[in-house]
Amino acid sequence: MELQQKTKTDPNGLIPPYGGELKNLIIKDNSFKNDLISKATYEFECSERNACDVELLMVGAFSPLEGFMDENNYKSVIENNRDTSGLLFGLPIVFDSNNDEVKAGETILLTYKNQKIAILEVSSIWEPDKSLEAEFCYGTNSLDHPAVKMIFNERGRFYIGGKVYGFELPVREFPCKTPEEVRSSLPSNYDVVAFQCRNPIHRAHYELFTNALLSDNVSSNSVVLVHPTCGPTQQDDIPGKVRYLTYKELEEEISDERIKWAFLPYSMHMAGPREALQHMIIRRNYGCTHFIIGRDMAGCKSSSTGEDFYGPYDAQNFANKCADELMMQTVPSKNLVYTKEKGYITAEEAKEFNYEIMKLSGTEFRKKLRNGEPIPEWFAFKSVVDVLRRS
Repeated sequence: MELQQKTKTDPNGLIPPYGGELKNLIIKDNSFKNDLISKATYEFECSERNACDVELLMVGAFSPLEGFMDENNYKSVIENNRDTSGLLFGLPIVFDSNNDEVKAGETILLTYKNQKIAILEVSSIWEPDKSLEAEFCYGTNSLDHPAVKMIFNERGRFYIGGKVYGFELPVREFPCKTPEEVRSSLPSNYDVVAFQCRNPIHRAHYELFTNALLSDNVSSNSVVLVHPTCGPTQQDDIPGKVRYLTYKELEEEISDERIKWAFLPYSMHMAGPREALQHMIIRRNYGCTHFIIGRDMAGCKSSSTGEDFYGPYDAQNFANKCADELMMQTVPSKNLVYTKEKGYITAEEAKEFNYEIMKLSGTEFRKKLRNGEPIPEWFAFKSVVDVLRRS
């Protein structure tokens, strides 16, 4: 597969966007906007997941897409993780509906919580084979997988593809910088290492992403972009607004020039390998050259058996296969543990020297939070704990 973009950097000394151009689908001309609204055939209210996808399309996070995928691109992506032009995509970007009257050529006004956010110009509408989508994208048809349950129980019967004309970004409880805004904050000709997470950041996370700057394939001129997803995740995850507050507290507490912060309005699918690819494409559009991939990244467990849906290195292995084509590099996350003798070190070093490893499970952590018990600072930042307790 030939790379879509030959140059290694854009005019600002950053990695070029995927496909070569950062898309901006927001219409500035009010008369054109009003004309589009007046001609809309339907008005659909977006779900929270829909609104995330519309926003990411509008700001260019899904570049080079200019709208939701049509039926041919959808089928190509689910079967081959590439669109019909040959570009890599981990998961299909689709809009769902239960309306069976929409036809190609019609337009839909998309709203979200009383906002008119975009027009969708319909090019394709079809009834997908969701069982096939689940098998290809998530490796299972089991409703015990949260995303399989989502596509069967939450998404509508039909998928709609077509060009998007953006009006305004959804108003959120937390600000999400656009790819253009993030890129403007990044230093030229630096490696930019992306750290993806969906939970509050604890000490081990901090050690992990600061250690990543010392990796063999990362240059001495490097920064890390801490870029948590703040859209819908799993049902038992901490709400996005609370997560955002923990990140802001931590950003003020750490105050390190090597660490950049931004927030991503993306809805997690927990798709393991496919989602690792999707995250890399998005982070390239935000200016990242490297991507940290931990064990079982974006993985999940069966809600009935507790078994993992993906192997511990499936996401890493798949991402590594795609990295060259994306002009990016993966940074495997080290298995760090906290020891009484040396603080945070690799598990291998702790084993070699027989150091005592300190542990605190997620269940124990939540119990201590609820009961107001002290939480060791080697495990969690006090500022993060304070926000979680207030929430």
